[in-house]
Amino acid sequence: MQYLSTRGGDAGRSFEDVLLAGLAPDGGLYVPEEWPSFPKGEWRGLRNLSWGGVAAMVMKPFVGDFLTGQELHALVEDAQATFHHAATTPLKQLDDALFLLELFHGPTLAFKDVAMQILARMMDIALMRRGQHVTIIGATSGDTGSAAIEAFRHSKRVSIFILHPHERVSPIQRRQMTTVDAPNVHNIAIEGDFDDCQALVKAMFNDAPFRQRMNLAGVNSINWARILAQVIYYATSALALGAPDRALCYVVPTGNFGDIFAGYVARQMGLPIDRLVVATNVNDILHRALTAGEYRVQGAVQPTTSPSMDIQVSSNFERLLFDALERDPARLRALMGQLGQSGGFSIPDDARAFIRQLFASGRADEEAVRATIRDIHEKTGEIVDPHTAVGLAVAREHIAPAHMVVSLATAHPAKFPDAVQAATGVRPALPAHLADIMEAEERFSVLPADLQKVEEFISANVQQA
Repeated sequence: MQYLSTRGGDAGRSFEDVLLAGLAPDGGLYVPEEWPSFPKGEWRGLRNLSWGGVAAMVMKPFVGDFLTGQELHALVEDAQATFHHAATTPLKQLDDALFLLELFHGPTLAFKDVAMQILARMMDIALMRRGQHVTIIGATSGDTGSAAIEAFRHSKRVSIFILHPHERVSPIQRRQMTTVDAPNVHNIAIEGDFDDCQALVKAMFNDAPFRQRMNLAGVNSINWARILAQVIYYATSALALGAPDRALCYVVPTGNFGDIFAGYVARQMGLPIDRLVVATNVNDILHRALTAGEYRVQGAVQPTTSPSMDIQVSSNFERLLFDALERDPARLRALMGQLGQSGGFSIPDDARAFIRQLFASGRADEEAVRATIRDIHEKTGEIVDPHTAVGLAVAREHIAPAHMVVSLATAHPAKFPDAVQAATGVRPALPAHLADIMEAEERFSVLPADLQKVEEFISANVQQA
């Protein structure tokens, strides 16, 4: 399996290459040169495997000779050991047609743990083989940063710098990053929103001298290995619900489009996913893009109770556009140029038709989120966080008699106790392994959204890691 850039400036890369690179040198995102697909009989043969067994089989075509099947299975099982549920990503039935896929049983209580625990182990292997040390730069709207820090905190070959929007993540999300006392971990609170953080990360990767001097690597969802690892829970949940002999609909609360793009990859591999539904909060660029055909930034990001989705520019949408444009990098570059110059573009008719065959979307405002948290609690006894509630609010609009609907539960409700308590009157407690986090000492630096100042800070601190 080889990989190429969506923007046409790089190709013929191995899995190990794209694992360590993250973003392509031309600013594009790496995708496989072709999509592997399993026949129905092969999918049926996976039904009796363990979660780790399914994971190894699904990932192996993309990994190539980077790891043997046995090595890959062992790596996944080692990552699984950090989770606090025997099923790793369990399904929970809410009614006749609606299921929750709980993805928050990892060490930082968010779906990002699934991919990050696997990614960190893969990167350690690659760096050990190459005898290299890398500097990881990441932007987070809440959960990616804590998941990355937890996954890499013990690595001796990685220095990690995480940018988060100052005072725009929940206190628990922030403390999961800032209370980690490890010499290779650095937290930077950027005076701005998530899009400012993400723009700084992209600018650092596009600054060739700085990128080479720091040996930058990325672990945001722009890293292909992150997307690949997220395909696992689409496969395990679909198989548990009767795939490949039963069609499913997935509803995904998403901001950066990475989690739902993993569902697209699963469908390309042959899973019978009839519909992938994008669920957004009021920061709804994806919903507007899918319904009106205009991918365009509108005003500033609005802070909500689902901060991990408070995003205006969804980086991974580029990967879907690439396929929708028949993998024509020139057409894609033109659209990305318009985005940079004027803040948006119209999706071409042929690409929009391609996308609408599989994708739908919905939007939930703050009132709908509160009502959904309250209603789910009253009717089922379940307590869900605001991100999960965005998905459930939209899921109710897309339940059809012919389909079972799986809505992704992306974070533990205790990460957002104020919002949950306001809706239900119940304050969810943190699991025992995080019970003392609110008393721990914090370590972070506040910087303006200024590329030069951020690069100077990283240059001054990476040697000390």
